[in-house]
Amino acid sequence: MAIRIMARLTARAGSEAVLATILRDLCGPSRDEGGCLGYDLFHNQDDPCEFVTVEQWSDQAAADAHLATPHVAEAVRLASALLAQPPLIHRFRQLA
Repeated sequence: MAIRIMARLTARAGSEAVLATILRDLCGPSRDEGGCLGYDLFHNQDDPCEFVTVEQWSDQAAADAHLATPHVAEAVRLASALLAQPPLIHRFRQLA
């Protein structure tokens, strides 16, 4: 069963552009992963510090494998100092 993950990331004021680049660079390799059914990045037009990723994975194993990839580790390393708070990550399964 497919799993959707939504992650909200809040940039420190003044670091929005750098964080946007890191998150954009993460999209391509993530979309190329086995089990990735969709990986989209959004920027809140009302709050320039807020970004959201909406991911769809074929199953939990694919989602877990994504978190273990070198490109995710590198993005986490680069982005950690740019965040105002830890990312809020929510996992969903479709009901209807």
